[in-house]
Amino acid sequence: MKKINRFSTKTTLWLASLVLVCIIGSCKKNEGFNTEPVSTDKTKPGVVTNIAVKNFNGGAYITYDLPNSDNILYVLARYNINDKTSRETKSSYYTDTVTVDGFAAAKDYDVTLTVVSRANVSSDPVKVTVHPNTPFYKLIKPTVNITTDFGGVHINALNPNRKEVGVILVALDKTTEALEVADQHYTNTDTISYSVRGYPSVPTKFGVYVTDQFGNLSDTTIVTLTPLFETQLDKSKFSVYRQASDSEIGYGWNLPYLWDGKTDGYSNGWHTQPGTGKPIQGTFGIGVLTQLSRIKIWERPLEYAFFHGNPKNFTIWGSAKESPADVVLPQSAPAGTVIGDWTNLSNFRYPNPPSGLQPGFTNAADEKFVEAGVDFVFPTSAPPVKYLRILVHDTWGKGDVAHLMEVTVYGKPQ
Repeated sequence: MKKINRFSTKTTLWLASLVLVCIIGSCKKNEGFNTEPVSTDKTKPGVVTNIAVKNFNGGAYITYDLPNSDNILYVLARYNINDKTSRETKSSYYTDTVTVDGFAAAKDYDVTLTVVSRANVSSDPVKVTVHPNTPFYKLIKPTVNITTDFGGVHINALNPNRKEVGVILVALDKTTEALEVADQHYTNTDTISYSVRGYPSVPTKFGVYVTDQFGNLSDTTIVTLTPLFETQLDKSKFSVYRQASDSEIGYGWNLPYLWDGKTDGYSNGWHTQPGTGKPIQGTFGIGVLTQLSRIKIWERPLEYAFFHGNPKNFTIWGSAKESPADVVLPQSAPAGTVIGDWTNLSNFRYPNPPSGLQPGFTNAADEKFVEAGVDFVFPTSAPPVKYLRILVHDTWGKGDVAHLMEVTVYGKPQ
């Protein structure tokens, strides 16, 4: 794999907006800290002494002794974190430590420490050398893996320290003939796993790199991949395939509402009848034998987000038969299990609320997540099918009723 460090003006402009040139911080917060002159004593303060350095990933703690004076306001640290960005960190007279961070690499950096008085008079500068440990964005980069996916690529990476990072995908732009930013994925999760789609099934040059909150960039891994072909199935060909084991319909929310294109919380969807027990399921045809790639599901939004009858754990079963026979399917079975005419295509779990809040206490961001729909990807080993059955194991409300607003199915028709 080939590696590069820079790609285009467009990328550079985006990265420039990310950089925070001056961030104020210290080991100990002093609320109400004020840098305005509060003294008429213009005496030049002494310098810090007895300096010690403790390095950490991407930064260092610098401890020191302050000069013996009641006229000191703060200690100012000035330093460059990479070849284009300088930072300043201030630490009040209440503490003996200043934290410097955001460094791009594990190497020596000079930090200049200056004592500033209450009259805004600076001491002579004192230079100290720090040698940060490897920054987290560089620790994450070797774990990044980019592979083909249906309609695009899939990216995996490990972030065990749960640091705020950005994983940036670039792709060859036919107009500019340069690698341009195609997707920006910011996260602090320990495991990074997501797909970027919308690409034709032709060889395409992609690249991926990692950035941090200070605008530092890793190198870029360049690969040429051919996304797997997928297309959205024509919903006009979908049809109800009512089976004896299917759930009764509640409140007139019949199965065809599941593919009418309406995802808002005010239209009808699919809703089972309360009190009818398990299995909670619905069966329908997709019109054409298809190797499925993914199914996008819209749960009921607004006040129902992560609540009531929205499915939490569910299975998609499929059949390639022209008229598959009904069978009562188990509540639990490994993917690939075959029972009668039906195959377990995959077991899925709807993601937890992005906010981290408990269901029932979710916020507007969680509602927005539900309203956007969620992709559930089928394994490439799943067989082509013509009929689907959604079997709901449990819901966020833990009741015996389930509801969904819409499904969109993608794959490769046979």
